[in-house]
Amino acid sequence: MTKPLLEVKNLSIKYPIWGGVLRHKVNEVCAVDDVSFTINVGETLGLVGESGCGKTTVAKSIVNIHRAMTPGVAQEGEILFHTDDGPVNVLELDRSQMRSLRAQIQIIFQDPFSSLNPRMTVGNIIDGPLRLHSGKTASERRERVAYFLERVGLQPEHAGRYPHEFSGGQRQRVGIARALAVQPKLIVADEAVSALDVSVQAQVLNLLQDLQDEFSLTYLFVAHDLSVVHHISDRIAVMYLGKIVEMGDSDSVYKTPSHPYSQALISAVPQPIPRRVR
Repeated sequence: MTKPLLEVKNLSIKYPIWGGVLRHKVNEVCAVDDVSFTINVGETLGLVGESGCGKTTVAKSIVNIHRAMTPGVAQEGEILFHTDDGPVNVLELDRSQMRSLRAQIQIIFQDPFSSLNPRMTVGNIIDGPLRLHSGKTASERRERVAYFLERVGLQPEHAGRYPHEFSGGQRQRVGIARALAVQPKLIVADEAVSALDVSVQAQVLNLLQDLQDEFSLTYLFVAHDLSVVHHISDRIAVMYLGKIVEMGDSDSVYKTPSHPYSQALISAVPQPIPRRVR
């Protein structure tokens, strides 16, 4: 029997439009419109759509960082995360309560170049969540940093280096190690491979799948490339203009999409050039 880990119910998010000399609210734009979905334990749900469709807003709302980034945002609905003590509505948590929950929900950001503090060593970046959530000693945390660096394909001695000394793919591996360090139940991957070369994308996707098997992780995988989402996801939800227009298992949505927008996404997927007939 499948057990839900995250339930998004009738989520709507509106951003204010400011104007006038005194910068007052003159209008609002609906970024997310009555979105609902469930992610079961151990599952990967792919959330796909073009830029501006609202998928990143959904991702940020799940980890509750969109309000801090955009003051005045209005939200309705529920985001229920199932903890060992029962479900909690993420949207109702204050900063202190959310800080405690982030040991169970982590995010991998899109841009590996701007999401890592350039003034901190990689070891300190990965150690940050551990200091907040693990309760471990400094030596225990160093061992854990070294362990997760190895698990994402880097070397323990890399802990003393700075982000600018790594390639884009290596930086994204650091971001993955940072998210894994506290061993969360849910990882939100927001366009985690879109800034990477195709060959590096494949390596990171395979790494994410291996880590999911090893640590029993649950993913919300957000992307604009339907072929990438199909590769990693058990189910796919397609977003268009703030709404989910189609949702189903990965193969059915990818091979036999029913909504015209899903069909348009499929038609935009690059096809391999057929071998020339001699």
